[in-house]
This record gives sequence, structure tokens and C-alpha cells, in this order.
Amino acid sequence: MGYKLYLDDIRDPKDSGYSSNDDWEICRTPEEAMQTIKVLGCPYFISFDHDMGMGTMLTGMDLAKWIVKKNEKKEIFLPSAFSFKVHSANPIGAENIRSYLNNYLEMIR
Repeated sequence: MGYKLYLDDIRDPKDSGYSSNDDWEICRTPEEAMQTIKVLGCPYFISFDHDMGMGTMLTGMDLAKWIVKKNEKKEIFLPSAFSFKVHSANPIGAENIRSYLNNYLEMIR
């Protein structure tokens, strides 16, 4: 069935209301998430943080844009049941990710 990806520089899935840290690929930077997706393929579910810590200039929005670009180029493939959540404390960044991905998913489904 695939896997779930959790993007956050500090928190773990259980810190964001999920039942446990089990069965997640936890990535601390968008770059790490991109590498994970290159190796494992696109997950069926992603939980996004927007703002990352000191180790990167990229954000969760950059990962969302990368996924869309790679899917459009057919370099990765979004699973038909792909879904996501944004657990970011940044309300503007969170809404940007939600709007961007929801618009894209609506367009391709």
C-alpha cells in the first residue's frame, strides 16, 4: 500500500496528534523528504510542516511544489488515493500548502 511521510524539523508524528511514530518515514528537511521520495516513490499520505529549522532554506511549500513538478514530468507518480495534512503552526504557510495541493489534486482528478 505504500508509506506515510512526516515532514518536520523537530516534532514527531505523536506530537501532532497521530497515534504513534510507527509506520512513518520521518524527514527533518525537505531535501531529506525529496531523497526519500526518489528512493521509495511518492507516499500515499504526507503530513507537512511549513517552516524548517536552521539546516535548510527550503520549506514544506517547496516540497509540495517539487512533488507537483515531478508528477507533471512523470518522474514520480502521486498514488490515486494520495492525501495530506498540514500540521504547521504557521497559519499562512499552512494555508498556502493546503490551497496549492488541493487545487492541483482537484485539477488532476
